[in-house]
Amino acid sequence: MTTQTPDLSQDTRDGILWVTFQRPAARNALTFGMYERLAALCAGMPTDGSVRAMVISGAGGKAFAAGTDMTQFRAFETAQDALDYEHRVDAVLDAIERCPVPTIAAINGACTGGGGSIAAACDIRIASASLKFGYPIARTLGNCLAAANLARLSDLIGAGRVRELIFTARLIEADEALRVGLVSEVLADEAALMARAAALADHVGSMAPLTLRATKEAMRRTRAAVTVDDADLITSCYMSDDFRTGMEAFLAKRKPEWTGR
Repeated sequence: MTTQTPDLSQDTRDGILWVTFQRPAARNALTFGMYERLAALCAGMPTDGSVRAMVISGAGGKAFAAGTDMTQFRAFETAQDALDYEHRVDAVLDAIERCPVPTIAAINGACTGGGGSIAAACDIRIASASLKFGYPIARTLGNCLAAANLARLSDLIGAGRVRELIFTARLIEADEALRVGLVSEVLADEAALMARAAALADHVGSMAPLTLRATKEAMRRTRAAVTVDDADLITSCYMSDDFRTGMEAFLAKRKPEWTGR
């Protein structure tokens, strides 16, 4: 069964749910609606065996997802807007982690910002040789990641590498991603990637579902046991002059001039 929405499609074939971001002209930049639809799919995932695994990918051949659509940030006026946004993103990532079936991110091309966070929340990540992964926010927007998001990334690739990645605003390419454990496999191209995603989803979907579900939830609870109050950090970035400067500069395709205010 295939369901198509303007920005996200879902297709269930042989017990595998294929979810595809469908904004190729915008490098699959994520709208709030796309985030919410993905969270709803994860929260509503059947546990009767009709869906055994989920694969997430991006259409267009150039990007998995290139972060949140920045035009949506123009509506931010208060600190609560910023906190609500980060809460919304965290709820989506939590829904992915709570999804009762194995989740696989099949990453082709750019995987940045919110796209990187979605991939990091999945159980398994595989990529094509064109992968470019990172969070160039210190060069572009001047915002920050929530503490839970940073913790998830640190679990994957280590706290020191997360700092270096964000401080330099560089993007990790496929060979390095494999070496540091960000992805478990690198395939030659998109066709090979999607073929491998199908085989991998079929394989993990054949395993004992209660074992997989218990493992996922136990690992989620372990990290969730540490809570951090980061509201002041989020508002200090999103409500700054620098954030407005960075957003408008990025949309205008020019370099921002940071002031630290």
